[in-house]
Parts: sequence; C-alpha cells; structure tokens
Amino acid sequence: MELKRVVVTGLGALTPIGNSISEYWDGLKNGRSGCAPITYFDTEKFKTKFACEVKNYDPQLHFDRKEARKLDRFAQYALVSSDEAIADAKVDLEHVDKFRVGVIWGAGIGGLETFQNEVINFAEGDGTPRFNPFFIPKMIADIAPGNISIKHGFMGPNYTTVSACASSANSMIDALNYIRLGYCDIIVTGGSEAAVTKAGMGGFNAMHALSTRNDSPQTASRPFDATRDGFVLGEGAGALILEDYDHAKKRGAKIYAEVIGGGMSSDAYHMTAPHPDGIGVERVMLNCLRDAGLTPEDVDAINTHGTSTPLGDVAELKAITKVFGEHAKTININSTKSMTGHLLGAAGAIEAIASILAMEHSCVPPTINHSTVDENIDPSLNLTLNKAQERDIQIAMSNTFGFGGHNACVLFKKLDD
Repeated sequence: MELKRVVVTGLGALTPIGNSISEYWDGLKNGRSGCAPITYFDTEKFKTKFACEVKNYDPQLHFDRKEARKLDRFAQYALVSSDEAIADAKVDLEHVDKFRVGVIWGAGIGGLETFQNEVINFAEGDGTPRFNPFFIPKMIADIAPGNISIKHGFMGPNYTTVSACASSANSMIDALNYIRLGYCDIIVTGGSEAAVTKAGMGGFNAMHALSTRNDSPQTASRPFDATRDGFVLGEGAGALILEDYDHAKKRGAKIYAEVIGGGMSSDAYHMTAPHPDGIGVERVMLNCLRDAGLTPEDVDAINTHGTSTPLGDVAELKAITKVFGEHAKTININSTKSMTGHLLGAAGAIEAIASILAMEHSCVPPTINHSTVDENIDPSLNLTLNKAQERDIQIAMSNTFGFGGHNACVLFKKLDD
C-alpha cells in the first residue's frame, strides 16, 4: 500500500507570548519571555508565585457569556486556536466531505480548574452534593475535540490523546497516520492546557518540579543553564491542520510544510524522571528518522523538549549526541520553553508550530536566559543561545516527552515541489 503524503495547511496559536500565529512568531524570534507573577489567584502561600499565563485573553471576544460558562479554559483555548487554524487553511466548510475530516487533540490534564473549583465548593458546603451539571462535561479531556467537531460538523475520527506532556505530539502522529493510510482527508490536531491553578501549582510544587526563582520570573525558564532549578508552568493551545497532499493541492491550499515522520518510545524507567542516559529519547529519535526514511545527517534543527530541569536537559542532549554524532555540532538546537514555559499537553503542538515557522522564515528562535555554562553539557553543541539565528532549514525535528516515560518525536520538511 502506498502511503499518502501529509502536509500542514493551517496554524493557530494561543500562547503566553502571543494570542495568534503572527504574535506568537513575533515573540519567538525576538526572544520574549512570557513569564510573570500569577494573576489568577493569591500565591502568598505558594512556593512558586509565577507562571506563563495567556495574556490579554477575553473569552467574551470568542464566546457568549452562557457558552463560556460551559467551557473550562483549556477547552476555550482549543476552540480559539483551532478556529484560527481552520480559517488559515481556508477550508471550504460547506463543500468538504465532513465524514473525512477528523479532530485528534491532546491534553495532559484537561479541565483541572473546573475539577478544583467544584471539589472546593463541595468541601466548603454542608455535605450535600450540589455539583454543577456541567462539571463532568467541562472537566473531561476529550471535550476539547468534541466541541471542535460539534462546532464545525466534522464527523471523522474524534478523540483525545493523553500521554502527559507528550499528548499533543502523540495527537499529531495519530493524525499523520490516519491521513497517510487514507482514512481522512483533513484532521484538526494539536493540544491545549490550562493548569495554572491552585491545584496545578501546588501539585507540581509538591514534586519539586517547578522553578522557585520568584525574584526574577522572566529569567526562571533557563534550559541548559547550569543554574536551572525546574520548569515554569505555562498554558495555552496550538492547532495544526494536517491534510492529504493531493487534497490540499487540488484546492490550491497554502502548504507550510510536509509532515514526514513520527516516532514514539517509552523510557520504562521512572514515573517522573527521565532515564539518565537518555535511552528512550535516543530510541524515539531513531524511530522517527526511520519512519521518515532519513539519516541523522538530514536534520538541520531540533526544537528540544528542553524543560529547564536539571536531569531532563542533560539526558536529552546526551541522546542527541548519540544519535547524531559529529553532525550534532552542526544542528541548531533550541528550547522555546525558555520563552513560553511548559504547556504540558499542549507543548508538542506549539513547539511543532515553532519548528514550522522557523522553516518558513529561515530563522531559529533562541534559547533565552542562558548565562552559566553547565559542565555536563557538550560545549560544542549550538544551543542557539539568547539570540535568534538565521538558517535555511530543510528538515526540522520536534521532541516532546511526558511523565510516565512517554516520548514522541515529529519531523517536518520544507516542501520542495
């Protein structure tokens, strides 16, 4: 069976450094930090008092008041970003075969704020279970793709992938395979998350996973820096329209890039810590290269998982050195989490978009906030530190890993015809 080619024809983003694709790219290329003190709740008793919140977001610009009350923020973000991507792709919704249009969406946690608030309200009450009738529909992770499909009438495959921080990368790989096997013409994919809540911050603080650099929030996310002390929690969404190449060409769609491979693996090591030698990460990149039919020497740029954790950054770079050998020194390696923070289940989507935009603009966004060299990191690697670098990128790789040892990797290619 000959596999169909799959391309990206639409993009949408709602991030801590921009509420649209154009704003997001402006923030990326200029190395803008999205981190600031938390505004959603009083952080006086919290170890970490900052995060990468979505800014200047007004739900009333997108939903009427009644509709907004039925949607957790993570689902609102999904709808807003997917609307931008669908509009960007210029899909003719009146004439497309909606049975061949799917929605595969990633979310690591889902409606955490809804769950938190309902439980708090119950605990503070008289014991009578007076729950909001929308409690469950607002909370469940699959409600995001469900609402996207309901809004637009898409009747193809519709579900959520949940693999912690690898969730939206897994959703893209599933979408890639559904299209190249011929089951769909178009799939709306990506991910969203809204875990900047009391429960989210408190839970990650209890794990000692978050940076506590409260005196300098904007510089707290510092991947590969020797003084990094944990990740910065982010929120938002990224959406991509994946489409059968022939279908896209027939309708004259703009094509951003071709999706040429997806790989998955498991660390099988620890609930939250990566394997110190990066064995699972090494394997996922090799699997992705094999799926794409490429050699390591073909890759020009890697957007790393790069969370700014002491263990994770070193393990990933070790794996890159093993897979790419001497060629690793010629690759532009970066971590856009230095600007956006860690969007958990949405990380893979917004970082894939960053890779695609880097190809389109021949510019690699920087890894910001780097000041101190880590002696455990090979100094010959080009980590694109502190300033964007111009580069013609033909092949871009995006890595995403999640608690539980979930590893996912996606490869994009600049279209040559």
